[in-house]
Amino acid sequence: MIFYLKINLINEMLLIDQKIFRRAKKGIKSCPFNLYFFQSLQVGSLSAQNVFENKSKYLNHEFMSIKNSLFIENEFLKLIKIGVLRREVDGQGLTSKVRITPIGRQVLDNHTDLFTKKISLIKKLITCLKYKILPR
Repeated sequence: MIFYLKINLINEMLLIDQKIFRRAKKGIKSCPFNLYFFQSLQVGSLSAQNVFENKSKYLNHEFMSIKNSLFIENEFLKLIKIGVLRREVDGQGLTSKVRITPIGRQVLDNHTDLFTKKISLIKKLITCLKYKILPR
């Protein structure tokens, strides 16, 4: 009986891990940030203001029309919530900068095709409409 419970617990943990990584992969794929953004986070940290000021470096082309850094901050919060990013901490506490988490690193290492896969025209259109029409 105990052996069965241990096996069952291990299977449940594996399912949870798969769900975490699937959700992280989906979050990275659907976020406005490009590969260079995530590569930069692997060696340092970035703030929403820095990303906003350097939109052409860090954002996908569909998101060049954003008007302020609040949009980027909201996208940071989404990726923090799913475990891809975390807030940087200094001696005073949390900062406005984010860093990549081990889960985020693992997803990027295991799925090198995340940023090279072609996105269908319909998905691009939906993304553009979603971010240009809905207030952020």
